[in-house]
Amino acid sequence: MPANDTLVETAAVLLIESLHEGAEVAAEVLELDFNYRTKSRLRAKLASGAEAGLFLPRGTILRGGQKLRANDGRIVEVRAAPEELIEARCASAVELARAAYHLGNRHVAVQVGSDAGGGWLRIQADHVLEGMLAGLGAQLVKLHAPFEPEAGAYAHGHQHPGDGSGARIHLMAGR
Repeated sequence: MPANDTLVETAAVLLIESLHEGAEVAAEVLELDFNYRTKSRLRAKLASGAEAGLFLPRGTILRGGQKLRANDGRIVEVRAAPEELIEARCASAVELARAAYHLGNRHVAVQVGSDAGGGWLRIQADHVLEGMLAGLGAQLVKLHAPFEPEAGAYAHGHQHPGDGSGARIHLMAGR
């Protein structure tokens, strides 16, 4: 007890050390942008306001909708937070492939998709890459949306020899 006989309250941090594959409904939500979803060690606030500490296996990349199990048994759902993105569309599939090639050549995380308007590529906002894409003839739109880039061809264990990082894919954010 402190000398002045007052209790000192410390808020407990919810410890999360494992992924969860079950069908249980999540009791908590953890909303993170892509850069934070690539970190295996992180302190964050849940949607409820509670503090959480993530200690996941190195190389873990969290995806929107994925579930985690806290050490107290609570299930936490990961939500991909909206962030500033650039969406690129091209007049032809060849031009879109060329834009994708140049982004991939720079190890930029890219989300690939299509809708009624055709195929598109999304990247995190970056003025240099925006200029490159415009120079390649892409029509660009800035938007605020969740970012779920491709996992990459090496998502199941690629590492750079001797780097000691344990990184499972290239994760350059285009910055």
